[in-house]
Order: sequence, then structure tokens, then C-alpha cells
Amino acid sequence: MSTESPRWRGKTVGVLLGGVSAEREISLRTGRAVCEALRSLGYAVSAIEVQADGGWLSQARQVDVVFIALHGKFGEDGTVQAVLEVLGIPYTGSGVLASALAMNKPMAKRVWHTHGIPTPAWEVIDTRAADRKLATLSFPVVVKPSAEGSSVGVSIVRSSPDLPAALAEASRFDAASLVEAYISGHEVTVGILGEQTLGAMEVIAKGEFHSYEVKYTAGREEFLMPAPLAPAVYERVLRIALEAHRALGCGGYSRVDTRVTEDGQIFVLEVNSLPGLHELSYLPRIAAHAGLDYAALVEAILQRATLYSQGRAG
Repeated sequence: MSTESPRWRGKTVGVLLGGVSAEREISLRTGRAVCEALRSLGYAVSAIEVQADGGWLSQARQVDVVFIALHGKFGEDGTVQAVLEVLGIPYTGSGVLASALAMNKPMAKRVWHTHGIPTPAWEVIDTRAADRKLATLSFPVVVKPSAEGSSVGVSIVRSSPDLPAALAEASRFDAASLVEAYISGHEVTVGILGEQTLGAMEVIAKGEFHSYEVKYTAGREEFLMPAPLAPAVYERVLRIALEAHRALGCGGYSRVDTRVTEDGQIFVLEVNSLPGLHELSYLPRIAAHAGLDYAALVEAILQRATLYSQGRAG
């Protein structure tokens, strides 16, 4: 797969990393790897660590383009994107609205529902409410914070007595919890660059599910690339993933997580608008199989940087 012409060559690239979310450490890993890759290609790179005091803003004003290597709240949810739009600094990834929709799982599901994109049945539970019972779903279910990533605060709940503890764990990160039907099957993730799918990979956790600990501990996951699905199912996974990406208005790149049942049904779980790019991340593995090494992938993402207020990049 060819990349776009290097229009940001000769410009100063600011890499935003760190942040204030629960995924700060993962962002630091992604950001450092991105900085190293861009420097190896000859780019002038400034690593900009994002802290709550806002001091990073003065550094951002010194660069020509920003590579967002943030994850989680206040980085992946449209907040930083809105600031960069106001400052007039082009940036990588999706725009403000798409980032906000992708980060907020219930809102993303509502969008997919209107587009006819399959996603597990769900409910939203306010963890501050007195009555925190399921209204329509039956066990097992998956409990997630409404707006977090990297499986932070996620639990699989198989019986009613275990629900309060799972909601309490999710409430550490968000006032509202998404509770969705548990779909038994294969965990298949799809990489997207621009408006093209790079491929689909099955990820097998050495544990009950892909928890934060499992995802970020070497050797705790097995990767099957390409995902060992029937050809028709494989093509359908790619198509549905791209539809989910487009429905939210995502741009630049993303990673779409799905579940594929034994009989070939496909359910979209979430779209990661700023997927991890560190040494254990899924997207670089998918890109490598498509013929893009790590540095080429990072450069391809950078070349799609844009100001959405001035026109979207593909």
C-alpha cells in the first residue's frame, strides 16, 4: 500500500504524549515510539508532554503539525482536537465530533444502530442511581465505563450478585456504565488507514478476556494474522469495520474491534480513533502484514494530518 507524499517534510512535528487519563503510561510508550520513528525518517520532532497545568500549549504553538499520541479522556475524546482547531494547528487522527463519538461508547452504538451496523445489545446504568439493575439484558454481560479505553474498568459479569462490584469498578472512571450483552466468539480487530482497511487480526487472550493487564504484558496475547475466518466472513468483517469508522465520521486512521461468532455473525464493539502505536499494539502488527513497517505506518498517519475546519484529509 502506498503512502501519501510527505507534505510535512521539512516541518516541525510536535508529538503530544502523556496526558491526564488512566492511559497516561500507554500514551508515553506510544509517543516515545512515534518520536523515534519520525526522527529516524529525518523529521524535526518535538516531544510535548501534556500535563494538567496547560503548559504544553505554548510548546504546541511552536510546531507546524501535531501527531496526537494521547489515549483516553482529554486526548482521544475531542478535547485536545478542539484546542488544536482553535489554535489552527493541523493534527493527526479524527476530528472533534468523531473523536467524541468514538470515545463515548453509548453514543457510538446509537450512531451504529441508525446505520444498521451490528453491535451487541446494551443498556446504560447511572452508577449514582439507587436502582442499578438490568432492565432488558440477561447474563452474562460486559460492564464498561462509558468513556474509557484499553479495557480500563472492564468486567465480565456472569451472575446478578457480581454486578454491583463490576459497576463500582467502572464508576472509578466514569459516572455512567455501559452494560452490553456478552458475545461469545473470536476477538477480531481491523486496522484502517485513510479510507482503506489494512487487514483483520484475531487476538487471543491468555486469560478470560483482554484486560488492561493482559493487553500491556508481553506474552499474554496470541495474534493470528490474517484472522482465520472463512473468506466471505473475513471480507464482511473488513466492510463492517469500515462502515463503523465512516458512520462516526472518523478520519486519518483507526482500529475497529469486533466479535465474530462461530456461525459468522459480526458485532462491532468499538472504534479506537487513536489506537496504540507502541511495541505491543495491534495496529502496527496489522500494518506490517499489509506491507507497512512501523516507521512507514507512522509517516502515513502523519501525512494525513489536517485541520478539519479547513477540509478533511482522507
